[in-house]
Amino acid sequence: MPETSARRVVLAGASGLIGSALLDSLRGDGVEVTSLVRHEPTVAHEVQWLQDARPLDPDVIAGADAVVCLNGASIGHFPWTPSYKSTLLWSRIMPTRTLAAAVRSLGDDAPALVNASATGFYGSQPGAVLTETSKRGSGLLADICVDWEDAARAAGDSARVAMLRTAPVVHEQGVLKPLLLLTKLGISGPIGRGTQVWPWISLDDEVRAIRHVIDSDLAGPVNLTGPVRATANDLGFALARRMNRPYLVRAPIWGVKLALGSDATEALLTSDADVRPAVLEDSGFAFTHRTVEEAVASAVPAHDAA
Repeated sequence: MPETSARRVVLAGASGLIGSALLDSLRGDGVEVTSLVRHEPTVAHEVQWLQDARPLDPDVIAGADAVVCLNGASIGHFPWTPSYKSTLLWSRIMPTRTLAAAVRSLGDDAPALVNASATGFYGSQPGAVLTETSKRGSGLLADICVDWEDAARAAGDSARVAMLRTAPVVHEQGVLKPLLLLTKLGISGPIGRGTQVWPWISLDDEVRAIRHVIDSDLAGPVNLTGPVRATANDLGFALARRMNRPYLVRAPIWGVKLALGSDATEALLTSDADVRPAVLEDSGFAFTHRTVEEAVASAVPAHDAA
């Protein structure tokens, strides 16, 4: 990571996969990080928030270079019951609204708001090459992302606001988590045809890209995806090869829908979206892992490949 220009960052969502890795990266380079937490603070750099719908004191973020909001309930929790669908939405909207209000209150002295979003914004658009200028898609995740990004834009015109349209992260605690056991057991294979294009990104590049956005003047939507398109089969084959296991057992769509529900299946597994990181690449960002095969090799340690 090049020398950072940021000296202080406020981070919400530091306990998740991406947030904890970002926290370690920033602190490792000497950046002061204030963590917004829901529990009682246990160390000096933690500040409690989101209690009883109280607003965030703007003094907490005053003087920071950026506020990064990564809050949101996991989309990998199944099934998506009506109650959990509501949780998926409001666990994203409320933290973002709270931070946007605090940022807006600081006017011209406001830090940048770097807010999470997702490639789910684009829905399923087979055959299209999708960049930040592409139109929104349809479906539950697209609806959530639109509301999520609108909540971030409420920070106002005085602040720089960037929306991180993040792809599923190729990591053992990310998109690989449900695939690892099946692959170890030798019963992995195509989901449906397996030719649907899946956006993806390595955890290293996810963190590096967020830091790139913090340190740059990028605003608006930014796709955080690997630069080389990959299908579901490409990811599955790469994992199977890494672990010396077969990739043969096809999962019928009707069976996946029966297990996970239609909304989750269509949003996560059968969705076809060739999302490209146009803004990142145009701004000079260089990926460490350009292909999904490289990302899988980085994510699955050699001692796990047997």
